[in-house]
This record gives sequence, structure tokens and C-alpha cells, in this order.
Amino acid sequence: MDNSAKILIVGAGPAGLAMAGRLTKAGIDFDIIEKENTVGFMWSQHYDRLHLHTVKSMSALAHYPFPEHYPTFVSKNDLFNYYQDYAKHFNIKPSFGESLVSVTKNEKGWLVKTNKKAMVYQSVVFATGINRIPNYPKFQGLENFEGTKIHSREYKNPMPFIGKKTMVIGMGNTGAEIALDLAQNKVETYVSVRSEVNIVPLTLMGNPTQETAQKLAKLPNSIADTISNVVQKIAIGNLEKYGIKTPKLSPSAQLRETGKTPVIDLGTVAQIKQGKIKVFGVIQSIASNTLRFNDGTIEGFDALIFATGYKSKLEEFVPNITSFLDAYGNPKNEIGQNEFEGLFFLGFDNFKPGGILGAINEGSKEILSKIKSKVSINKTYE
Repeated sequence: MDNSAKILIVGAGPAGLAMAGRLTKAGIDFDIIEKENTVGFMWSQHYDRLHLHTVKSMSALAHYPFPEHYPTFVSKNDLFNYYQDYAKHFNIKPSFGESLVSVTKNEKGWLVKTNKKAMVYQSVVFATGINRIPNYPKFQGLENFEGTKIHSREYKNPMPFIGKKTMVIGMGNTGAEIALDLAQNKVETYVSVRSEVNIVPLTLMGNPTQETAQKLAKLPNSIADTISNVVQKIAIGNLEKYGIKTPKLSPSAQLRETGKTPVIDLGTVAQIKQGKIKVFGVIQSIASNTLRFNDGTIEGFDALIFATGYKSKLEEFVPNITSFLDAYGNPKNEIGQNEFEGLFFLGFDNFKPGGILGAINEGSKEILSKIKSKVSINKTYE
């Protein structure tokens, strides 16, 4: 079945909304589908204490700033309400409860199959997110653990863990904040750190670190990296005696070269230094109520929280797309090329100092430009 809209956006989270807002502003028709029952659904599901780690001035969607009364670091509830308002402002009306099944190339364009229909589009914007599918490491014996075990996506607050000896597995931004939340609420808290960790303060001399990072990104890499290292040493210090090693790459170089966001410290480091969060190394295996670590230590636990990231799993939708994905399973470019021309990927770029929301804002602008050029060409030949 052909479609006059010609453009489909998959997902009505921040990336899908940003793209829809830009297309609406440009007067370009589109369809948008969302498997859940509301826009920005995942933000309503995050843990209770969550605030953005990026400043509001760099986290708003296109053509619609945050309300002035919002704090510098926006809460998850305020953010969810903002996405609701954004959809109303631009009259964005997704088809809710519609899930993508597959996207395949045919002679007319891209054949999109959902749980409700099959339709051909000239362009498909994937806004399904870098955090689509929870990732669980394959630990030997995990299935035998008899205590509580959840992924960080399921974590809401410390209440279910009070009185339980709890291990947070992974120390990215989510793991560090969940460990902090637990420790501040008198939960016996431990964290398993698999690799070296770059940690930076939330603010530096009263200014958000993100703004400093944006300024450093304009300098030559060697200068930016030197300043980044000095700031980290002054603000965070050497944590090796607590079980956390710092990589040779500076925080700015790590983001630039690997796309891995440094951990923004909200107070976790102080809790570690005070002994309220204890650090363990790599988990080797799991038994009914114990963990064995690579150094031979065996320790008992009542609960495990897996803060071990996500997978975007685009290969579930698009056949043979693996050649277009990087080592982390994310698109190498926001704009599909060669056999993937006509496909766009928004919300997968983790390599910018502005954070994922800042990258969404910039990426949606680039994708709009490409779509407008295609629309112009098509009209010329109509």
C-alpha cells in the first residue's frame, strides 16, 4: 500500500518528537508510530530521583524551550510533562500501540510492516533509542541466584532493598546514581566495577561541567584533554585505593573517541570515600546467594541490580543492517548511505559533549535538511 505522507517516524520519545516538531515546522507531512500509549513513555518509567545530568539550555527539543521556572537540571517528571506539552504544541498525534515489525527495501521505497499495517514509505526515521533492550552480562550461574535480581530499568527507589545487602553491577551514570540512592537511604550497598572509570563533577566552581565540556570541545584536542585531566584530578582525586582506576584517556578524549559518557558524580564518590559504598571488581560467577570475583573473593548478597546498559538492536527490524552498525551495535551515521539510503537514525549518537538530547537536537536538524532536499527533488519530477 502506498502512502502520501512518504515519511515515517518510529518512536515518540525525545528523538521522535524532535523530528516531528522540525517536520511540522517545515510543513512536511509524516506519520509517527509509538508502541506505548503516550509520548515520552520511557521517561515516566525511570527511577524516582532522576534528573537530567545535562543542563536544560542544552536539552530542549527544537523550537520549544523549557519553561523558565524549570531548574537547571530538569527532573524526570518535569521532562515527561515537557514532552506532553511539546506534542500538544506541534499537534503531534502518534499512532499509539503500533509496534514496528520490519523495514525492507523494495522497488517503490521502504516497505514498513507493523502490528497494524504494511505500507511503503520513501523515508523512515528510526527514533527507537539507544536504550531499547536491557543488556544482561552472561555470568556463569546467574540463573541459580535466589535473591532479588532486576535490571536498572526496573529500579524505582530504595524501598524494596532496605535490609538487603545489595550489589549494583556496573558503574556508569545509572549504576553510580542508583548506588548513591541506596546508600543515602541506609541500604548496605556495593558496586561491581568491571573496567576503568572516568568520573567528573556535576558542577565546577558553580558552573555545570557540561558547559565547560562544550567550551573545551572548541579547543585543540591536546589542550582540551590536558585541562580535562587537571579538572578531574582536582575535583575527584585518585580513587585507586578504593578500587576504582582512572583510564589513560581523559574524560573529553573518552567521549570523543569511544562515545562513552564519563560518570557525572552526584555524590557517589563521597559515599565511596566514607565507606558507605564498597567497591568490588569483576564478577566471575554467581551461585544461589553468593558472588565469586576474579580475585577469588566470595561474598554473599541478597539483591543484584544490573546497571549494565542497553542494546538498540536495530538488526531486529532491518535485514543485513549489521554492516552499517558500529562495534556497539549503533548506526555509524545518522543518515543511511548506499543500500540504506532513505533510512535515518536519530538518538544514537553518544559522541558529543552536549549529551544525547543535545545530539538529538543537532541530528534532527541534519536529517531535516536531507529530507527537504529529497522532497524538493521529488517535486521537481512530479
